[in-house]
Amino acid sequence: MPCAGSGSRSGAQLPKQYMPVAGQPLIAHTLQALMQVQGVEAISVVIAPADQLFGSYAPAGFQGIVTPTGGKTRAESVRAGLSALRAHGAADQDWVLVHDAARCLILPEWVQMLIDACKDDDVGGLLAQPVPDTLKQGHDGHSVATVSRQDKWLAQTPQMFRIGLLERALDDAEARGLEVTDEASAVEALGFKPRLVACSADNFKLTYPQDFERAEAIFHMRRFKKSGLHTGA
Repeated sequence: MPCAGSGSRSGAQLPKQYMPVAGQPLIAHTLQALMQVQGVEAISVVIAPADQLFGSYAPAGFQGIVTPTGGKTRAESVRAGLSALRAHGAADQDWVLVHDAARCLILPEWVQMLIDACKDDDVGGLLAQPVPDTLKQGHDGHSVATVSRQDKWLAQTPQMFRIGLLERALDDAEARGLEVTDEASAVEALGFKPRLVACSADNFKLTYPQDFERAEAIFHMRRFKKSGLHTGA
């Protein structure tokens, strides 16, 4: 899990992964969900070299691998996380899931859904959402064209690939100077076709201030439903 970003777009004083959401640090929600997924043998969290906060904000019971070698880009941080897993015995054919720290609304059952869909796949895949809205191509703040939304998906995480393939894809992308916005893009650049596994729109990445408000509301609703409370006419 890459966790080395500064979160500058969130407008927060702290890196956004440590900002409070529904009474807990964002990172705590994310890790608590991943820690509940059966079959996950190890969690590697990649933090920035100067990060002195993770130990204070990680959830109780977390015993994962903390790697303080996060890079300037997502791809560099993910590559560092894969190296940490290798150092702990991961092999070429082992599956690895890469998840954004800032997707704190992830549910264990969504991760399990991805695992079940991809465990027998030749390539792997990712959680994603079919685009529900009309797409516009913009220029200088104006709409210049309408883009067909047919077969368009919004990529989410986790993204699941075998560690050997993902390392090769990231190394190849770096050598070719390709921009890697997610792991699937690197794998696609090698000619492979990752599986798309439909997931909820609630699995969004907290980026802007309003995203924190939306996440608060969703966590509140989940707790409301879990408590069994309801209102009636």
